[in-house]
Amino acid sequence: MTTTRRTYATGAVVLTAATTLTGLGLVAPSTAQAARTAEAACTGTTTAIGKVQGSGDTAAITGTVTVRGVVVSDNEGSSPTLQGFFVQDAGDRDRATSDGIFVYAPGQNQVKVGDEVQVTGNAAEYQGQTQVTSTAVELCGTGRSVRPTTVKLPLTSGNSLERYEGMLVRLPQNLTVTEHYLLGRFGQVTVSSRGRLTQPTNVYAAADPRRAKLQAENDLNQLIIDDALNNQNADPIVFGRDGKPLSASNTLRTGDTVKNATGVLTYTWAGNAASPNAWRLRPVGALNGQANFKAANARPKSSRVKGDVTVASSNVLNYFNTFTGCTYGVGGAAADCRGAENATEFERQTAKEVAALKSLDADVVGLMEIENDGYGADSAIAALTDALNAATKPGTYAYIDADQATGVTNVAGDDAIKVGMLYRPAKVTPVRTLVADDDLFERHPLSVTFKDRKNARVSVVVNHFKSKGCDGATGADADQNDGQSCWNAHRTEQATELATWIDSTVVKTAGDRDVLVIGDLNSYAKEDPIQALARSGYVDMIDKEIGSEQAYSYVFDGQSGYLDQALASSSLKSQVKDVQDVHINADEPSVLDYNTNFKSAGQITSLYAPDRFRTSDHDPVLIGLDLRK
Repeated sequence: MTTTRRTYATGAVVLTAATTLTGLGLVAPSTAQAARTAEAACTGTTTAIGKVQGSGDTAAITGTVTVRGVVVSDNEGSSPTLQGFFVQDAGDRDRATSDGIFVYAPGQNQVKVGDEVQVTGNAAEYQGQTQVTSTAVELCGTGRSVRPTTVKLPLTSGNSLERYEGMLVRLPQNLTVTEHYLLGRFGQVTVSSRGRLTQPTNVYAAADPRRAKLQAENDLNQLIIDDALNNQNADPIVFGRDGKPLSASNTLRTGDTVKNATGVLTYTWAGNAASPNAWRLRPVGALNGQANFKAANARPKSSRVKGDVTVASSNVLNYFNTFTGCTYGVGGAAADCRGAENATEFERQTAKEVAALKSLDADVVGLMEIENDGYGADSAIAALTDALNAATKPGTYAYIDADQATGVTNVAGDDAIKVGMLYRPAKVTPVRTLVADDDLFERHPLSVTFKDRKNARVSVVVNHFKSKGCDGATGADADQNDGQSCWNAHRTEQATELATWIDSTVVKTAGDRDVLVIGDLNSYAKEDPIQALARSGYVDMIDKEIGSEQAYSYVFDGQSGYLDQALASSSLKSQVKDVQDVHINADEPSVLDYNTNFKSAGQITSLYAPDRFRTSDHDPVLIGLDLRK
C-alpha cells in the first residue's frame, strides 16, 4: 500500500497527515493515526462563517475567531497570488449571509482544494472584503466536495452579491464577453447576460428616461471573470478561446461566450488602482473551477459593400513616424510623440495598418489620428501611402495635400494629430479641397469634392470632434451625468458650425449638394451633436441601414456603440447603397496590437500578427455609393 505524506506549516502549528492512494477503503495504521490526530485537533468551539460575515457590507464579527470549512479555492503563495485561500462551511441557515470567507496567509503553502480545515485568526474587513488573517490552520480531513451555489445575471441590486462573498458559485447562463480592455494588463474579462451591453446614448437621447433605465440595467448586468493573480502583464494570458491562452491566432472577441463559469466570488482589486475593487469570479485555483470561452463572434472574413464608389472612415490610432521631437502641428510647440515608440514598433504598426486598409479596398479613405507633420515626403501620411502602394502597386493610392490644395500653410490645425484623405486615382478625381480653418475645431475638418468616372460628384468631409476626456472641462462642458460625458456642449457647437460651413462653403464651391460626413465625432448616435446634424438635414446612414440597437464601432466601460459616423445629406441618402461597420478592431483585445512594451519576449511574437486585426480601438466604417450626375 502506497501513501503520501503532506506537511501543513502555519505560524503556530505543524501537522502531518497521510492519505491513501489505493482507493480500497483500507487505511494503514500510520494513516489512521494521522487521521485521528487531525480530527482531534479540529475539536473545540467554532463560529459559523455566516456569523462572521453578517448580512451587511462589512464583517459582523471582528477580532479573533475560529472557523471551520472546506477549502474551495487555493490561492496561496507570495505576491502576485491572492496570498491565501477560501473556506466555505455548511451554512448558518441564513440566506442573507455568506458561507465563505478568505483566509489571508501570505507566503504559505498549507492547504489543497477539498481539504477540510479549521482556521483561527483575526477577522476584519480589508478593501471591502471580509477576511481572516490566520494564526493557525489545522487539517480536519481531505477530499471534501462542495456544491457551487447558483448565481445569475442580471443582479437584483448593487449589493446582491454580498451574500455570496468568498463562496464557490456557478453562473449556469450563456454569458457574453462585453469587454476585455484589461485582459492583457490584468487578465480580466467582463461578461453580461442576454448578449453584449449597448451604450444607452446609442439608442436613446440623453433626456429620454429610457436612457437612464438602460444604464441602470447595464450596471447590474455585468461581472468580471479574473485570473488567479493580482499582477500586471501576466504571461501567459490565460483567457483565450477554448481554454487556451490568448494569442494572435487564438483571440477572445467581444461577443464570445462562456457557460457554466464556476469559481470563487471575490470582492478585490486586480492589484492596481487602474482596476479597482469589484466583484470578480476567480475560476483558476477553485474547486472544479472553469471559464471556457467559446467563439460566438467570428472574425470578419471580408469587407465588401455594394456601390460603384466606396468610402471608408478609419481611425488609425496615432499613426506617427516621428519618435522624438514631435510638435503641435508643423513648427508648433513641443508635443509628446504618440503611437509607435521606435522603428520596430512602427514597422509592426504599418504592416497591420496596410493590411486593414487593403482589406477595406475603398476608393476614398478618411483618416483620423494621423500625425500632424505636414504633407512632405517624410510625413506620416506620405509614409502610410507609400507602404500601401508597395503592398498593392505603385500609384494605387494618393493622398490629399491640404496645404497645397488650399494654399494655406499648416491648414490642418495645431493639434498633434490631424484628419487626412487617401483616394484611388483610377476611380475618383479630386475637384476641390477645402478646410474649415476655424479654431473651434481642434482638428480642422477636411472636405474633398470628388468626381467619379461618370463625372458624378460627391463631397466627402472627414472630421474628428473633441474627445470625451474631461481634462479642462468646466461649466456646460463638464460631465452633466447624462451619459454624454465631458465636452458635449463643445462637440454640439462643432456639429452646428460644421453644418453651417458645409452649406455655405462646401456645397456652394462644389456646385453639388451631395455630401457625406464621416469620421470620429466622439458622439454616439442619439447624442446632441449627431442630433444637431440631423436637424441640419443629415441622415445617420448607419442607423438607417443597420440600426443603432445593433451597430457599434467602439467599446467603452463594457458598452458598445458607434462614435464613427456616416451621415448623408438629404440629396445623397438615396445614393447610399450599403453601410458596414467593419469589426476588425473594437472586438479584439488591445494587447494584440503592434506594441512591444509590457510584453515578454515570447509575447512580442505570440501576440502579434501582421494582419488587419486590432490596428486601432475604433472599427472602420465602409460606405457604398452609386452616384448620380
